[in-house]
Amino acid sequence: MLKRITILSVLLSLTQGCTQKSNKVTHKHTNALIHETSPYLLQHAHNPVNWEAWSPETLEKAKKEDKPLLISIGYAACHWCHVMEKECFEDEEVAQMMNENFINIKIDREERPDVDQIYMDAIQMMSGNGGWPLNIVALPDGRPFWGATYVPKDNWVKSLKQLTDLYKNDKSKIVQYASDLANGINAINLVENKEDSDAYTMTQLDTSVEKWSTYFDSYLGGYKRAPKFMMPNNWDFLLHYATANSKPEIMEHVNATLTRMAYGGIYDHVGGGFSRYAVDTKWHVPHFEKMLYDNGQLASLYAKAYAVTKNELYKTVVEQTIGFVEKELLDENGGFYSSLDADSLDEHGELEEGAYYVWVKDELSQLLGADFDIFKDYYNINSYGLWEKGNYVLIRDKTDEEIAKKHDLSVAVLKEKLNNSLKILKEKRTERSKPRLDDKILTSWNGLMLKGLVDAYRYLGNPDYLELALKNAQFLEKEMIKNDNSLFRNHKEGSSSINGFLEDYATVIEAYLALYEVTFDEKWLNHSKNLLDYAKVHFLDKKSGMFFFTSDQDESLIRRSIETNDNVISASNSIMAKNLLKFHKLYTEEDYGILAKQMVKNVQADFDESAQGYANWMHLVLYENQNFHEIAVVGENYKTLAKELSSHYLPNSILVGSEKEGGIDLLKNRYNEGETLVYVCIEGACKLPVTSTEEVLNQLKN
Repeated sequence: MLKRITILSVLLSLTQGCTQKSNKVTHKHTNALIHETSPYLLQHAHNPVNWEAWSPETLEKAKKEDKPLLISIGYAACHWCHVMEKECFEDEEVAQMMNENFINIKIDREERPDVDQIYMDAIQMMSGNGGWPLNIVALPDGRPFWGATYVPKDNWVKSLKQLTDLYKNDKSKIVQYASDLANGINAINLVENKEDSDAYTMTQLDTSVEKWSTYFDSYLGGYKRAPKFMMPNNWDFLLHYATANSKPEIMEHVNATLTRMAYGGIYDHVGGGFSRYAVDTKWHVPHFEKMLYDNGQLASLYAKAYAVTKNELYKTVVEQTIGFVEKELLDENGGFYSSLDADSLDEHGELEEGAYYVWVKDELSQLLGADFDIFKDYYNINSYGLWEKGNYVLIRDKTDEEIAKKHDLSVAVLKEKLNNSLKILKEKRTERSKPRLDDKILTSWNGLMLKGLVDAYRYLGNPDYLELALKNAQFLEKEMIKNDNSLFRNHKEGSSSINGFLEDYATVIEAYLALYEVTFDEKWLNHSKNLLDYAKVHFLDKKSGMFFFTSDQDESLIRRSIETNDNVISASNSIMAKNLLKFHKLYTEEDYGILAKQMVKNVQADFDESAQGYANWMHLVLYENQNFHEIAVVGENYKTLAKELSSHYLPNSILVGSEKEGGIDLLKNRYNEGETLVYVCIEGACKLPVTSTEEVLNQLKN
């Protein structure tokens, strides 16, 4: 690991403090971003800064003019991005300095995660911190030499003046620094091929989880820290681990976390859906933006948890989350939009974070009348639920039974009163200015939402979720998959312009495979396999055995990144490894299983100390150390029997089915006229067929 680089740290010290202000748009100026489709880029299309989009042509322009690149990265729902735009990028004096001395590039990090990854690594090496907006100054070839996140106007101007002087008067020092930093950026992303390593054992996994559990917040759920991110892949793995290994203490923590998240202000009790993270330890005050990727993953997680526990709270969360996504983020073409902004106009016409979601006590009292006292106790309109400026963020901390008992009501009557109150608030909220919508459609985030819908259908049984899933799957098929089985990354108003990244392939492969398991339409299985095979050809690094984040068909950056750490979205390589393992069970003659095992070996040394950053990877340890079953259902009633079976939480399995003969080996020579038979197999070796779900579950246990 390269030591943190501290040259130019004096400049980094200028990046301090800020106040919230409004974001007014002027059309006195228009720059090249007017030709883009990203809402974030279009927000900056009328800045006086001569912004360009990221492209080889823009870098070539910088080389010809011998100007450093000023690269500013953000996203449409980012509150502090809006603040910096108002203070700096809408200021004509600041813009003049930027235009005279830099080639200015604006990047939507959600469209170009490949670029964002590299420069986020760079700023963390330079300063130890990261975030958005992410502002980088780089040589014309893209190698960075300075970076900062939010910078107020005065410090921004001072920084740019110093950087301009350095570039003009001491360029050799900057070039050397940028070269060293580029070497470090490459070095921290290297993955060794650890072919000789032994497979990770269950004993090692138990030790890793035990060490991991010391960070758990046993009372409020999640981790003992603030801010609190929801980390769906963490709880998804722990749910799998707890149920597969009879670990009640781990299951208790999973339940505490899911309950507290659903109780918290991070969950929108009025309109459904989750915000991105909570700024405190009790899941109370969110950073109010609502992202598709969170809600897709959480729909999946809560559906699985419902299958295990039959907790009605989890079912309600799934239903309301999907309801929010369908109402607010669904395009008529079946694709899902990216996000809702954290900011919206308050009663004074000023952009304010959370203005759409918060309530004052007098307003609630007037709206709810006689039911206010119950609502007040249930959602803590008291010191526990108070945020700032007299605003309350609704948060629960008691069960329905506790509140019902206090008010001498039945639970049924309590729920009826609360539902009526929430309907009143929802109607009132329609009078408010809505948060701004980022209406670009991203392939990977749609893959996550598709998987969430499939899991919701699988475990809750609502056919509307399957209908919505199929509509989305067909959109991806029509608009995002090219004739050569490659993917687009983005889509808006009939146009796609960016090639897909590994996370796009990984999530859609996973979602299509899951969709096959509930429909048995081999079209989705074939699409999934075709995408997997394309990724093997164009993304696989044969030296390390991992997959690059970018295709060999795209232009070169400072490096071809290899993403291994599971974050708020699982690492693209961990999702790919799971995909490969499952496809190995269906297509044993391919090398999918060999690749999956090698990928795990390459990263497993990090499981011991960084389990939460490798949670999605660790499913593979359970797959390999415990029986993984292929379940084949064949016969006239295959869909009915399979649906009943698949409503059970069976993470160490893959389900295939057909009425007679199917196109994969597991479905061949299984048909017996007049019967619907279920075969439970391991690596193609099957037990005697059975005819009921109960018998299948007994075979899986034994």
